[in-house]
Amino acid sequence: MTAGNNRGEEARRPLFATGEVVSDYGLLFAYWQRAGSRAGDSVLTNEDFEELRRLALEGVRLDVMIERLMARFRPRIVVQAAVEAVRDYYGAELPPREAVDHVARLLAGWLIEAGTQWNIIRLRKR
Repeated sequence: MTAGNNRGEEARRPLFATGEVVSDYGLLFAYWQRAGSRAGDSVLTNEDFEELRRLALEGVRLDVMIERLMARFRPRIVVQAAVEAVRDYYGAELPPREAVDHVARLLAGWLIEAGTQWNIIRLRKR
């Protein structure tokens, strides 16, 4: 999904992540570090899995599912932590909305991957 800065972070994955949707979780780990005590706001919840199940039952395409899940995660992201994580991890200055979107996309991908582990959703191989 993203290039990363090759600090070895890309090999790390959160619990139940498979790498099928997100190839590099380094930015997410960098974000969690900077979010401090608010990092827990962005971990997956039972309600997130329920929403994933609902979207899967609706037959929503993967790209649409990611967008809808991103909208769910955006309010839970600490904006300044996202901006700092993007700057430190990628060496790029992004507007706050774009930095938040990068983190939200990782969270959405992680939820989908975790959903495959819990048999909530199945990804078709192309």
